[in-house]
Amino acid sequence: MQLAKPVGRNAAALKYDILSALTIYALSGDKHRQRSVLRVISLITTRYNWRNNELSIGREEISRLWSVNERTVKREMARFRALGWVTVKRPAARGRVAVYEIDLKQIMIDTQEVWPIIGSDFQARMSEDSEPVTNVVPFAAKPPGPEINTPEAKPEDVWSQVQSILHGRDPELWASWFQHLSESERAGGRVILVAPSRFMADYIAQKWTARLLAAYSRVDPSIRTVHVNAAD
Repeated sequence: MQLAKPVGRNAAALKYDILSALTIYALSGDKHRQRSVLRVISLITTRYNWRNNELSIGREEISRLWSVNERTVKREMARFRALGWVTVKRPAARGRVAVYEIDLKQIMIDTQEVWPIIGSDFQARMSEDSEPVTNVVPFAAKPPGPEINTPEAKPEDVWSQVQSILHGRDPELWASWFQHLSESERAGGRVILVAPSRFMADYIAQKWTARLLAAYSRVDPSIRTVHVNAAD
């Protein structure tokens, strides 16, 4: 999927498209989905900085916007992180609220089922088959995905399915980082992954743990934590 950054001349149209997809996705679900997605929309429309992809807000302020207590905020934000919709960019510190990032691309992927309801023009705009018109020649082809359809890879192989999800979401990121990981342990809601170097393990743990957890949650909802260790 090609999703431009919502800034510049076409920013307003893209923002409306994202909010439209979220709204119709909410309305197509039960009351729990409707309330949850409405909470996301409220954060986007009241506090989200589209240009910097930053949501700078504290738990107390969120609870006031949502008319709920802070326990509900904590639970709901954890759910959004597990979905991959929200990640923590900078944790809260003394005198400073947390700063979050909203993954608009993941949101659009998850709302794809309702695109036909919005209309064929919307579906065509957002479809991964609609490549943007450009005169830039790409330097490299799209990285091939993980080979999960080999005789060695069984359909029930959770790690293979997670790798496939990670590749589908961002092939370049997968090729640079995630394809080098291996799963060493998965039990009791915890997963331990192994990276070939300490640098890679530390970098992935710092930057991409939430994305790994979100991918695992789609395959095995019992997974609650993901740790990345170095092979050495």
